[in-house]
Amino acid sequence: MLSGPLSDQTTQAEALKVLEHRSKKRGLARVLPFMGPAFVVSVAYMDPGNFATNIQAGAQFGYQLIWVVVASSLIAIFIQSLSARLGIATGQSLPQVVRQEFRPWVRYFYWVQAELAAMATDLAEFIGAALGFHLLLGLPLFWSAVLAALATFLLLALERFGFRPLEAAITVLVGVIALAYVLELFIAHPDVGLFKGFVPGFAGSESVLLAVGILGATVMPHVIYLHSALTEQRIPLQDPALKRRLLYFSNLDVGVALSIASFVNIAMLVAAAATFHRTGQSEVADITTAYQTLSPLLGPLAAGAFAVALLASGLSSTTVGTMAGQLVMQGFVGFGIPLWLRRLVTLGPSFGVILLGLDPTRVLVLSQVVLSFAIPFALVPLLLFTANRRLMGELVIGRTLMVVGWIVAGVIVWLNLYLLVRSLT
Repeated sequence: MLSGPLSDQTTQAEALKVLEHRSKKRGLARVLPFMGPAFVVSVAYMDPGNFATNIQAGAQFGYQLIWVVVASSLIAIFIQSLSARLGIATGQSLPQVVRQEFRPWVRYFYWVQAELAAMATDLAEFIGAALGFHLLLGLPLFWSAVLAALATFLLLALERFGFRPLEAAITVLVGVIALAYVLELFIAHPDVGLFKGFVPGFAGSESVLLAVGILGATVMPHVIYLHSALTEQRIPLQDPALKRRLLYFSNLDVGVALSIASFVNIAMLVAAAATFHRTGQSEVADITTAYQTLSPLLGPLAAGAFAVALLASGLSSTTVGTMAGQLVMQGFVGFGIPLWLRRLVTLGPSFGVILLGLDPTRVLVLSQVVLSFAIPFALVPLLLFTANRRLMGELVIGRTLMVVGWIVAGVIVWLNLYLLVRSLT
């Protein structure tokens, strides 16, 4: 018998009808029960860290790094589909499978590095939310951060009512971000030169640093863990045939949600290139400066849309980051703390950056580089487990997907090593 809030029960019952071919619904109504997990995950792919790296990339190098955003988005779609597959096949999250399959010292190592990555994530996301309130309301950054903290607690409180209300709230915020950037593109009027940005190439070591930052901001390690947790028991199934059908709808969810995130990321970079690089203001690399510069260049409507998008991005992504941190702890080491307490603890570094007067945008960019180094630690066990027939059953990935996965992991590791060597020399 289904348990939990009524909205969750209704979603599960409708999904089961579709999977068992008992539903008479068609079109969008047929797929809606399956939509949600990837939209929650997608906010991490258009969080304030993306704003920071994409603004810098567009202002300094014009359209040249669009291809990095596209490649990162394709990698993200591939990785998140694997994470959802693991949750559906095993009924467990990636951290839980790590705890089950690896030695104790390994899983504790994984927990520590995942928590550090979550701290870097939360730093970027919460500061972004505070900046959004600061730009929109004109409040001092400290009080904007207090307001952002209160708003995050309210969003997290939705979890008491089940997974569906929180998924709906996050999806609305995703829509706000996308609409804001549709408006930004309309006002910015990018030229046809943007198509050259789809051709791979770099322009010096700084462009490589930004490329790795974009990768770190786009492929987020904490949501690799989170997605498997969101799908593990969302629609409980035992029949392998039903799991295969569920995987189809899950991949549809991933494709739609992360395609929207990809559009937003490309739009961020293109708008920055069309606005700042084209007018010779390539030094614009700060979110606050970008907001202040947008108004005289494109008008207050463009600046307002930018601030609204940043606020929606920060609030949604910091909420998702807190959820991910909780699931990581429960999965790797088998215990957890209340969400409100985790939220209070993770506020410390963000308020520290604000009180010390550090450059928020630079902190955002560096946090994304830190995240890119954490990606292989999530990706390698995901590839090992999804290629393991004992764990995955009929949903085990084939040789082609396995090869693609290891190529992706190799590219990410190579980029990180290249960045490290260039930085040292």
